[in-house]
Amino acid sequence: MGLEQKIFDDLKTAMKAGEKDRVNTLRMIRSQIKNVAIAKSDEITDDDVLSVLNKEAKKRKESVSMYQDGGREDLAQIESTELKIISAYLPEELSAAEIAELVDGVINKTGAKSIADMGRVMGQIMSTLQGRADGKLVQQIVRERLGS
Repeated sequence: MGLEQKIFDDLKTAMKAGEKDRVNTLRMIRSQIKNVAIAKSDEITDDDVLSVLNKEAKKRKESVSMYQDGGREDLAQIESTELKIISAYLPEELSAAEIAELVDGVINKTGAKSIADMGRVMGQIMSTLQGRADGKLVQQIVRERLGS
């Protein structure tokens, strides 16, 4: 079963159970997936769905911190709840040590020696990770390894 179908099935289950927050979040995700499908004008893949989920999760993380900084705990709680629902569909994130190991492998494979090679390393590592790590953390590790 594809990820899009799993989200649809979970939406139906949440509707039957009367889980309002879950229904609203899953509807929003389905809407974003449909927008990508329309823009792509082709079959949507699990990678496309993961991309949508990662983008939405990132928005929620940023919103939570902004609302907390602004003293709006009520709105931060709503965003946090949505983030938990979205995160359930994302693959488990890698630890910093696992990311560092992968970065070292890519640096050795590409022969990167300085910060000037960062773009090449980041391109390869992010395609390898495919949403299993935060881009900022990966960038920080790559910078450390290339000696900026």
